[in-house]
Amino acid sequence: LPEMEQKQLEEKKVEEDVKQEEIQEEDEEGEGGPIPIHNLEGSGINATDVKKLRAAGYNTVEAVAYSTKKDLIKIKGISEAKAEKLLNEASKLIPMGFTTASEYHKHRQDVIHLSTGSKELDKLLAGGIETGSITEIFGEFRTGKTQLCHTLCVTTQLAIEDGGCEGKVMFIDTEGTFRPKRIVAIAERFGLNPEDTLDNIAYARAYNSDHQRQLLLQASAIMMEARYGLIIVDSATALYRTDYTGRGELSQRQISLGQFLRSLHKLADEYGVAVVITNQVVATVDGASMFISNPTKPIGGNIMAHASCTRLSLRKGRGNNRVCKIFDSPCLPEADAMFAIKDDGIGDAE
Repeated sequence: LPEMEQKQLEEKKVEEDVKQEEIQEEDEEGEGGPIPIHNLEGSGINATDVKKLRAAGYNTVEAVAYSTKKDLIKIKGISEAKAEKLLNEASKLIPMGFTTASEYHKHRQDVIHLSTGSKELDKLLAGGIETGSITEIFGEFRTGKTQLCHTLCVTTQLAIEDGGCEGKVMFIDTEGTFRPKRIVAIAERFGLNPEDTLDNIAYARAYNSDHQRQLLLQASAIMMEARYGLIIVDSATALYRTDYTGRGELSQRQISLGQFLRSLHKLADEYGVAVVITNQVVATVDGASMFISNPTKPIGGNIMAHASCTRLSLRKGRGNNRVCKIFDSPCLPEADAMFAIKDDGIGDAE
């Protein structure tokens, strides 16, 4: 009997060692990426609570760490004491304190930029669309907003040295303007397999503003399964503009829009993806508009302005040419560049 018990103990020890090695391998593979939510189980959080978090759209430890206690308490079955414990355990795994500016500068140097397809536009944006932040593109109809989004769907899948990040793309379409045929033409231009390129784009049509926000919960779960480099919402404001009408609903619209943009910001922080949103414009009809060359302004007000890291204004040029202007950016100077809309996507001006 003692021999049997000793053998069983040895077998258990071997099994535990194997499990430990597997966990270490997973950690090494996932280094630099988001930490899966199941890692909290090893920190004293039971599997049932982890399941509740996952059902509520919390798929990473970062998602828990970046949330408020108030948000966690809203989850069915999570008490105030549990919420505090979750935040404490998550903060142990995620660095959320101070760091030196030199360390942050090194981190910023590793930020990947996604090519727009136009050399002049990439030059204006200091390399392209920045990952880990929200870029807003606004302009009138027929200025190239959707065409730029289609081109980014392909360039994101290119190698890093070619202006991509070797990642998949998530496309939330609110206006029904996504066309796979355009993706095929652009993929052929960049020498990619059109079928593989289309397979690497997760597409969803949003039918109302609540559905649009709900899709972000699904997006978080999907992004844990594969490497994604870009989220596109075309357009972010169209459904809010129609679902909330009049001054009486303006406050509620802005609150709901702010929550949607905050959710996008969290995804950018958690997964390090680039977020590109398009925005519509509204005409200025007061007396001063007579003296302004471009009497339009982006909708969404200050909520949209503060949520976007970089804001790009597009306007029409001659023929197929369009002009992109840096409207707001924390590090780019106010300047503009010309690009063209071609059969195979966005390119340099003719």
